[in-house]
Amino acid sequence: MQDQATTPDATLRAMQAIVGERACLSGDTDTQAYVTDYRRIYHGRARVVVMPSSTEQVSRVLQWCYANNVPVVPQGGNTSLMGGAVPDDSGTAVVVNLSRMNRVLAIDTINDTMTVQAGVTLSAARSAAEAEQRLFPLRIGSEGSCQIGGNLSTNAGGTAVLRYGNMRDLVLGIEAVLPDGRIYSSQRGLRKDNTGYDLKHLFIGAEGTLGIITGAVLKLMPQPRSSAVAFVAVDSPAAAVRLLGEAKHLSGQAVTAFELISQPALELVLEYLGNVAAPLPARHDWMVLIELTSGTDAESLNATLMEILESGFEQKLVVDAAVAASLSDAQTFWRIREEISDAQTRTGGSIKCDVSVPLSRIAAFVEEASAKVLALEPAARMVIYGHMGDGNVHFNPLRPKDQTAKAFLAQWYEPISSLVDAMAHAENGSISAEHGIGVVKRDDLTRYKSAVELELMWQVKQALDPRNLLNPGKVLPARGH
Repeated sequence: MQDQATTPDATLRAMQAIVGERACLSGDTDTQAYVTDYRRIYHGRARVVVMPSSTEQVSRVLQWCYANNVPVVPQGGNTSLMGGAVPDDSGTAVVVNLSRMNRVLAIDTINDTMTVQAGVTLSAARSAAEAEQRLFPLRIGSEGSCQIGGNLSTNAGGTAVLRYGNMRDLVLGIEAVLPDGRIYSSQRGLRKDNTGYDLKHLFIGAEGTLGIITGAVLKLMPQPRSSAVAFVAVDSPAAAVRLLGEAKHLSGQAVTAFELISQPALELVLEYLGNVAAPLPARHDWMVLIELTSGTDAESLNATLMEILESGFEQKLVVDAAVAASLSDAQTFWRIREEISDAQTRTGGSIKCDVSVPLSRIAAFVEEASAKVLALEPAARMVIYGHMGDGNVHFNPLRPKDQTAKAFLAQWYEPISSLVDAMAHAENGSISAEHGIGVVKRDDLTRYKSAVELELMWQVKQALDPRNLLNPGKVLPARGH
């Protein structure tokens, strides 16, 4: 029999006493948006959705849940592609949604830091930095809805990793609430602090399984004075890698983004957008979007970009190129790249393989994996795109136009995803470069992590969350699985 102290009604009353009635949602209708994932693949149920407005409220919520053995699912913008931010269908969990914790607390332009609550959206953080003539360089397609806490919890990457690194590289300190309600904080804004274990890194990339991140001190960068953008057709993925090397050689650290786009990816997004023309007049199998940014004047940077392209033409790496002549052109080029993900979601039937391999092997991987997938399903649309500059390509075979998403995924999801992941692993790569593990990749870890790695992960989990109450069923496969 269920303990009367932890019935759904008792839980709701306890949460209302902590955060207020208006900050608690219950019932299937009111909680629907918080228990369904971004791709509408995973649907769960929540005992209650709680929206705290402060770290102290999060602490009290977790204290109560810990005392009563109630599982908790932390949630930011709910943009996870791996089912990591929604509860299961048992209806036992409390969802802690941090969207009300959305304040930028401080910006220090001398220390070049910004202190934020976890519910600040990425776009709001970037805008706040820009208002102070600074740059927060994380850039991903969901920036209008994803939140800093979720970015940290998944160690988000995006299109500027090549120059600035991923989220782990962009944070100096965090605040997090432990499963029992204790508060950990390293929000001192220090670039050097050698006093023992750097505990913040336990929580970054842990997908809310070790604690709930409630705040962070982020690094800010000088705002670039100029940018130069080109949409370039290349002969092959191997030519793209060589062109990247040439761009680095000629521009130094100015290469901010180097994004690969396959022809099927371009066709899909142009069809989805409807009112955007292809940047290049002819059809090309492979293209890259190149962005240079610099603190120098625009004329010098544009000259560098032209030098890169001229060298590419001379070496027969570049087939054609369109250079952005205005901010509007650059925004159009970037819109094409950033809308590929949504175009797939709207189309349905995409097998999302978020893999990374060493840059020296990325071209061979793309070509060999494409050949093997097309040998299985010749009509699959090879939507391949992403951050070639850092070895992370979104390799997403899409259903043929004459197949339903349900039929394609039922037949091919497991064999294709397993094939692609195994090939990436064989190249000393990773089966998840930036999307995380969540539920989707959880059990796959038993094939790609050593027994020692898995045991160490479980030991860390048990040390911080011995009752397995935080985001249960995510990231960690069952022991002995």
